[in-house]
Amino acid sequence: MAKGIIFDIQEFTVHDGPGIRITVFFKGCPLRCVWCHNPEGLSFWPELMVRKASCINCGKCRQGCTHEECRPFGLCTKVCPRGLIKIVGETVDSTELATKLKKREEFLQKNGGGITLSGGEPLAQPEFLVDLLKEIKPMHTVVETSGYGRPDVFLQVVTLTDLILFDIKHTDSGEHKRLTGVDNRLILENLGHLKESGKPFIVRIPLIPGINDTIDNMEKTAMLLKDASNLEKVELLPYNPFTGAKYPMVGKEYRPSFDERQEPRFYTKAFERFNIMCSIL
Repeated sequence: MAKGIIFDIQEFTVHDGPGIRITVFFKGCPLRCVWCHNPEGLSFWPELMVRKASCINCGKCRQGCTHEECRPFGLCTKVCPRGLIKIVGETVDSTELATKLKKREEFLQKNGGGITLSGGEPLAQPEFLVDLLKEIKPMHTVVETSGYGRPDVFLQVVTLTDLILFDIKHTDSGEHKRLTGVDNRLILENLGHLKESGKPFIVRIPLIPGINDTIDNMEKTAMLLKDASNLEKVELLPYNPFTGAKYPMVGKEYRPSFDERQEPRFYTKAFERFNIMCSIL
């Protein structure tokens, strides 16, 4: 049993692996992608999410309370008449979470689904991730990851998981560091291990207009994948123009380094020339 921190559990998801699934979102990520659409998943600690735009300034949340969970934040998270305040981030242990998830095992199995572990970055909580994967077996499992983690941990996770969703942000190391805060050396190393493992995987590419949707980057990505016999397909994820809406709720400012109004380009031919199935989500 290991403890970890999660920020959401979504039921009836259909885009995070086969069938109908439950997706668990791990909190905390070592990357800082300039387009991140889950800012509440970046920090490794619980934090407040406040929809300030709808606040009527009644002041009730600032009057103090006796709720233990509210104490770290200096205001009451339960009294808002409009329900605008919530704590994002919950510490759980792998056994309790696995028990909760396995209550839906029969339903998920009948619908060809299972459990997907996403984030944040699951590899950033290795003990919790590994223990949870072991405890929810024999349910079908998927891990969605940026690939940024220790190779020994990654290989263990690959062994325990039925399918890997592997995000590729950019092929150029310098651009990758500029856009995410880290270079892609470790990611490419783990991608190599994944290709050699024989484990089925799907590559996901968040398409950011004018950033990584270029013909050059798509062709270089296709070259990385052309010899991967265990690659099922590539999924292109168009940039979400509403990404910035959640940032003020967690006290962050969204400053994209690209033109959000620009439509991303879908250069699928780069993959099709190597007979790699490519779809747009």
